[in-house]
Amino acid sequence: MAHLLDEVLAAHGGLEHWNSFEKANVTIISGGELWGMKGIEADATPRRVTAAIHHEWATIMPYGNPDWRMTFVPERVVIETTDGMVIADRDNPRTAFASHTLNTPWDALHRAYFNGYAMWTYLNTPFLLALPGFKTEEVAPWNEEGETWRVLRATFPAGIESHCPVQDFYFGPDFLLRRHDYQVDISGSFPAAQYVHDLVTANGIRFPTKRRAHPLGADGRPERDRTYVWIDLSEYTMS
Repeated sequence: MAHLLDEVLAAHGGLEHWNSFEKANVTIISGGELWGMKGIEADATPRRVTAAIHHEWATIMPYGNPDWRMTFVPERVVIETTDGMVIADRDNPRTAFASHTLNTPWDALHRAYFNGYAMWTYLNTPFLLALPGFKTEEVAPWNEEGETWRVLRATFPAGIESHCPVQDFYFGPDFLLRRHDYQVDISGSFPAAQYVHDLVTANGIRFPTKRRAHPLGADGRPERDRTYVWIDLSEYTMS
């Protein structure tokens, strides 16, 4: 397992190099059927996302208004103006999802919390697997797209907010990320398989420019004709 994780981290740019930075930054455009289920109107506004890499923190701007931004940490989410005036905030935001199902509507703070932990997870993958408290084990390989993908099953520490405590990461023969499976516990624990495509290199780190999350069947196969969430990512930088 340690050998596989070492190879994965090296293929994506190297852990030592990654740790020399403080933040990962990207511009995103997103959509998908999940937003309609949540009563949220998706739009094509490009947003700038910044995620810390040594602790869990993320911010997205603009957010709901050209002069607003969203900031997420595990214990609090806030929407505020660029000069710091609070528009809305929520402490202990995960508790606001009690009894939610896939079709439960979300307010702006529900969405902000989901966006915050999800984008932090995605921008830090796969390097978050080397953070203190994460446990990984290699499980049975998976054959797809004419390749054999090796799979790391990661158990997240209690202090990290994400989709669910145990998630699977699939890597191709080149040790680059191909797929990421999880359950969205804050929304009825629906299972999803997220595929990544078209990797680019920014500041020596490999990142995907497309993410597509599909419903995941009990047989481990996705429903490719449906897309819960799609994200196009560009203009990566490290700082």
